[in-house]
Amino acid sequence: MYTKEKIKDLQVDTKEWLKDSNGIAVQKNNLEDLRNILRFHEHRYYVENNPLISDFEYDQLYKKLENFEKEYPELITKDSPTQRVGTSLIKDFPKTRHLVPMLSLENSYNEEDLKDWDRKAKELSGLDEIEYTVEPKFDGASISLVYENNLLTRGVTRGDGEIGDDITPNIFQIKAIPLSAPFDTINIQQIEIRGEILINKDNFKKYNESLMEEGIPPLANPRNAAAGSLRIKDTAVVRKRNLEGFLYHVSYILNVQEDKKGSIHSHSEMLEMLRKFGFRTPQQELKVLKGIHAVIKEVHEFEKQRDQLPYEIDGMVIKVNDLELQEKLGMTSHHPRWAIAFKFKARQATSKLLSVEFQVGRTGAVTPVAKIQPVALGGVTVSSISIHNEDYINEKDLMLGDNILIERSGDVIPQIVKSLPELRDGHEKKIAFPKECPICKQALYKTAEEAVWRCININCKAQVLERIIHFVSKDAMDIKSFGEANVRKFFEMNLLKDIPGIYELDIAKLKSLEGFGEKSISNLQEAIEKSKHQPLHRFIYSLGIRYVGETTAKTIAQHIHHILDLQKLSVEELMKLDDVGVKVGASIHEFFQNNDNILMLKKLEDLGIQPEIKQLEKMDGNLSGQTFLFTGTLTTFKRSEAESMVEKHGGKILSGVSSKLNYLIAGEDAGSKLEKAKKIPGIKILSEEDFKKLLSV
Repeated sequence: MYTKEKIKDLQVDTKEWLKDSNGIAVQKNNLEDLRNILRFHEHRYYVENNPLISDFEYDQLYKKLENFEKEYPELITKDSPTQRVGTSLIKDFPKTRHLVPMLSLENSYNEEDLKDWDRKAKELSGLDEIEYTVEPKFDGASISLVYENNLLTRGVTRGDGEIGDDITPNIFQIKAIPLSAPFDTINIQQIEIRGEILINKDNFKKYNESLMEEGIPPLANPRNAAAGSLRIKDTAVVRKRNLEGFLYHVSYILNVQEDKKGSIHSHSEMLEMLRKFGFRTPQQELKVLKGIHAVIKEVHEFEKQRDQLPYEIDGMVIKVNDLELQEKLGMTSHHPRWAIAFKFKARQATSKLLSVEFQVGRTGAVTPVAKIQPVALGGVTVSSISIHNEDYINEKDLMLGDNILIERSGDVIPQIVKSLPELRDGHEKKIAFPKECPICKQALYKTAEEAVWRCININCKAQVLERIIHFVSKDAMDIKSFGEANVRKFFEMNLLKDIPGIYELDIAKLKSLEGFGEKSISNLQEAIEKSKHQPLHRFIYSLGIRYVGETTAKTIAQHIHHILDLQKLSVEELMKLDDVGVKVGASIHEFFQNNDNILMLKKLEDLGIQPEIKQLEKMDGNLSGQTFLFTGTLTTFKRSEAESMVEKHGGKILSGVSSKLNYLIAGEDAGSKLEKAKKIPGIKILSEEDFKKLLSV
């Protein structure tokens, strides 16, 4: 689609447009040039995953176009980059008939199935050997796109294969799908293209993390997330999901001249045509192979690599490459005879829900854990699955004794997809969520803002144990040789009762324990002693104050000289600190108004805990007074190294996007934080390269 010369020209044009800081160079006669530049950079970012400018620079160009089109709305074109953004809710999804039915694929699960399919294809074609293509079978939501006179006019879900839901406004939110393509150059007036809408694994993980932070149960798998996203009636929400689209089949073409049609003979050439026209296709993973034995070898090799892909796939699709031969083989009422899916080993399985245990975390949150009949899934044996909270149990309609469908995608924690109520025999029992703590038996509480029940007894043994584990962890006091296993062991043996007890361990009793020789005990003593002088921000973080992460702990540490200074601060005073809002401020204030916590801190001080008060060195006003946040994957250095650079230059790191943020540095696969930052005036969005330049100023 873009030659090297064209790319160079567009880059030169991009720089020229960026130099025009006020956007006054935009004229009616060069408006399409600006649109083409934006389309080019969208293609580099969303299709090729290889951007040439920063998000900030793209936003500058986009704003120029947007402002000019607002002034001259009569010049807006349907395929302008500004027309992706929906501004209203969708009332309903009208039903729409596909130009050509979307048939299912025949499935195969072993080599014999593939050989039998190949035998039938050879018999029908009269050939001794057939050329096939092999490509990933994406595990997403199937869609059908229609382009008329170069413009995207319709996006439809698969539905029943004949009729689907018209979801065009949501398709417009997916930047990997072009709003227009130059089909007229090969005399195509109308074309229907099939593909798959996906959420990549990283974005899915980030989205689930954001849900869990809000107390909302995570989505079961990327496929359900993609399919559900397409049916959301608020286009702004769809846009935040960071959906992506792969196109892999042309089902219908209208008005193709014979001489032009003759230039495309195969499925692989058709995909290459789509790629050149700006579509994302499985071209990179596509293999063209002679004979079924080469196909069998390829699908087995690819299955070993499935977890290395950024997307979930559940198999491979094998197609006859020759288009004329596809037409000759034809189709049944259910599936084409020229294609078959080879399904990988299942990552879904059914099991039985045997019982539910209720576990208490360090903040008192009570989490139900389902104990199920052990089942092999995705290379591991699953016997326990978190079911999050009481609302989740009700939403999934879970009962003891239920048959359930579970799934484990890649490295994602197993989830219950659904219960199977149609298999109930009347012996199932309702899951009774406890009204009191399963450990200390005190009453549980739930606020109106949360879905979580909590034990508020801070002396509850389960919470005490989890707080000790957190206190000694690597990112907190970093007491090496004192891992979770040892904490649990000492706690069960009554050698360790609370956090101060770490510094009062009876070494003589440790010597009598199996596995604790002189060397290991000496290492443990040394690590405990060293922890007494950890930096203040580590000590603050180690206390496990709700909502106080490492970044917030660093912010707090810069404004106090002693841990008990926090006892004197009101919520309003705490909120004056960067990165501290109402919820965080209230949590800190509550912690330091609790007499048991104050007694613990004073005891730790008596035991020799003297955190190092370390004010960050500030270079002469370089980043002084500026706040930063990093999102996405950095390629030049680790996140911790980048944050340290900011702090050494006098800047501050925030933990979330808010009006207090000055700079958001967006690495690869930046997600919801980037989208949120774009909506807040005053936040500057920088690429990693921009950030490095800022440091050198």
